[in-house]
Amino acid sequence: MITRDFHYYEPSKGHGLSHNPLNALIAPRPIGWISTRDAQGRVNLAPYSFFNAFNYDPPIIGFSSITWKDSVQNASETREFVWNLVTRELGDQMNQTATPLAHGEDEFSFAGLTAMPGRVVNVPRVGESRAAMECKVIDIVQFRNTDGEKVNSWLVLGEVVAVHIDKLLLKDGVYQTAQAYPILRSGGLNDYVQVLPENVFQVSRPAGASDTAAHGKE
Repeated sequence: MITRDFHYYEPSKGHGLSHNPLNALIAPRPIGWISTRDAQGRVNLAPYSFFNAFNYDPPIIGFSSITWKDSVQNASETREFVWNLVTRELGDQMNQTATPLAHGEDEFSFAGLTAMPGRVVNVPRVGESRAAMECKVIDIVQFRNTDGEKVNSWLVLGEVVAVHIDKLLLKDGVYQTAQAYPILRSGGLNDYVQVLPENVFQVSRPAGASDTAAHGKE
């Protein structure tokens, strides 16, 4: 048996470290680069490090916002948003869109990005991004703690209604994740991780472990 010396803490009593380790332990995480439009027609673009996919059929993705930010407000007003893939060459511009601009100011223009009209939703995608998913909001959930008290954080869930993928990233009908060189949030203060093709490896799943029928419609 391996013996290790663990740092132990209970979050309600504080972590006792110089930086909260939660988002470094759950890492790397895909970046939710979310574009939205408010009821007045003004667009917004912002990155969220609490983001993921949750279901195949229907396809459901979601992002979590600490405090009620413009992305949540806009999604609640128009019930639409778009996720945009962040690759290494877009990292600096993604970071620029985290700048706290005045409400209604256009992050697309601020970061020098192209707003491409959505095909199904009335929200633009990032034209420079190599993949994007248009979504319609199905739920906005305010989190609660174990005492049932509401906390100042929200989860926005959306059904994917349209998908855009650079055809150069498709090989024999399979999306080549690493060929896009995506970057992911890696916790800490400023840490990111880049996915590289040479770091991809294959692991065959045990027989019966994965039901292909559960992977969504063909």
